[in-house]
Amino acid sequence: MNLNSVNTNLAAMTALQSLNRTNDALGVVQKRVSTGYRVADAKDDGGAYAVAQTVRGDIAGLTAANEQLGGLKGIVDVTLQGLGQVSKTMVELRTVLTRLADGTINTEQRAQYEQQYTQLQTQVQRFIEDATYNGRTLLSTVVASGGGDIVSIRNEAGTTLTLAAFDGATDFVVAAPPADATAAQGAITGNWTTVNQNINDALNRLGADARYVDAQIGYNRDKLDAIEGGLGALIDADIAKEAARLQALQIRQQLGTQTLSITNQAPQALISLFGR
Repeated sequence: MNLNSVNTNLAAMTALQSLNRTNDALGVVQKRVSTGYRVADAKDDGGAYAVAQTVRGDIAGLTAANEQLGGLKGIVDVTLQGLGQVSKTMVELRTVLTRLADGTINTEQRAQYEQQYTQLQTQVQRFIEDATYNGRTLLSTVVASGGGDIVSIRNEAGTTLTLAAFDGATDFVVAAPPADATAAQGAITGNWTTVNQNINDALNRLGADARYVDAQIGYNRDKLDAIEGGLGALIDADIAKEAARLQALQIRQQLGTQTLSITNQAPQALISLFGR
């Protein structure tokens, strides 16, 4: 092809193509720098974006699961506190029972000890009733009152864990004050011992439940960090690298623009062939 042409300027066409490629590359880099992502949408990398969306779903599910476990932790911790108070009160009840088992006390003294016993028994009932968190309790099996077994999700797959409720009103409350010293002696080895054992067994199980919930929350947090790290490796942009490319492309753009300007002026040189 004749290079001395005013109709076709091959040098300008080549310069324009190079400048367009530079502008396209510059647009990609600017997008990465502005968003922080190497893969911001499906146009960047359809396969990686699809994987990223799936991983984001896992992150959302795991975050929600940990929020629910936080509520479960509140229920377990409050229950432990309430039952701990019940256990302390049982020690005081044992003291009063021992005094009621003394056959040498007079009627007035017995009445006073019975009153103390009743007050402590009422305290136990109140501790059990008040051991609620967000309207839920593990010290009652009455669903209408917020009791009953509690089922909570523990991971992003929706897998559940169940904490069984206790019948606190039956298992953790001692019987009425004994009628006499003999009955009090029987209550120490009978009713009081049974109820106290029920409370200790519940404290042991709730302690294990609390440790399990705490461990699950901690594991989920570590898992979230690992998943987010993997997601970042998949779609995050290397900002330092992209910044260097941005500067290089900006220089190439300037040079390309200047080259195109020069090549566009080349046909004007042919005018000199015609003189004036």
